[in-house]
Amino acid sequence: QVQLVESGGGLVQAGGSLRLSCAASGRTVSSSTMGWFRQAPGKEREFVAATRWIGVNTYSADYAVSVKGRFTVFRANAKNTMNLQMSSLKPEDTAVYYCAATSRMSTAVRAGDYDYWGPGTQVTVSS
Repeated sequence: QVQLVESGGGLVQAGGSLRLSCAASGRTVSSSTMGWFRQAPGKEREFVAATRWIGVNTYSADYAVSVKGRFTVFRANAKNTMNLQMSSLKPEDTAVYYCAATSRMSTAVRAGDYDYWGPGTQVTVSS
């Protein structure tokens, strides 16, 4: 079992930045695919970014088109964490952001691909 907890959410003005962190416990997640999803009120949960292990301390990253070039996902294996650096934030980025992990090592961009989820952290971007 893996437990995930997100942190770093908050209120920020449009154009600002935030860094979200996802701390994993229960077992190491260094070789697991991990991802970020978000869900805005009245909308379905959508993929944001994912990072997949491809070699020793080496990971690939995938991004949703809507965040590519503005968001960066990266690991901190020493702390068993995954981070999401968000820049040039827009009001449409407002949502609850969820961290997820899966035991599979392949690319995973669908919510159904993931086995473990955090409770979420609220990000609000004001205009």
